[in-house]
Amino acid sequence: MPDWDDIFKEQGHVFREPHPDLPRVIDLMKEHQVERVLDIGCGTGRHLVLLAKHGFEVYGFDSSPRALALAKHWLDEEGLSAETLEHRMEHPFPFEDDFFDAVISIQALHHNMMNDIRTTIDEIDRVTKKNAILFVTVPTFRVGPVAPEDDWGLRKVELGTYIPEKGPENGIPHHYFSCTELVTEFRNFEPLEIFIDATKHRTFLGIKRES
Repeated sequence: MPDWDDIFKEQGHVFREPHPDLPRVIDLMKEHQVERVLDIGCGTGRHLVLLAKHGFEVYGFDSSPRALALAKHWLDEEGLSAETLEHRMEHPFPFEDDFFDAVISIQALHHNMMNDIRTTIDEIDRVTKKNAILFVTVPTFRVGPVAPEDDWGLRKVELGTYIPEKGPENGIPHHYFSCTELVTEFRNFEPLEIFIDATKHRTFLGIKRES
């Protein structure tokens, strides 16, 4: 069973281009005078680099040391800086309460069982200030493969959570959020938009409630 460190070892930069909606989310962050941003599951740094280019104080963590090494190299090449650390998102975050003005998690948060995802969401709540921006993308569930190579042999392990038994991410949990579930689980964030993005992922853009 591979894990993400194995995947990054074999494929290097799995993703290089930033999420297509991140530039307008950055515009929103600037409107709200965001300074400090956390990228959960930052991978090889595609969003760390873009955020740092826009002058934010950027933090990112990932469970893969290989991905983080690639991220650091990329930042160094660009003459940029970001605080990166090896950390699993289902564990308590190593940051103080009310530390961040914005959090992003792109194609990462869903890679866990629901109890662990709820721990991550609780930690997002804890480390974000009032009126913090949240940008999260998760996969949409499609019944049956889109193409033969997409047939991962999904095995249901709990409500909404499946583990592929073949394919590049075999053995890695995938939780498929409905719109209602996103609103319910991120109840401390007022939804600004929920939509299907250009990469066919369900996307939640919200702002933290004042109380």
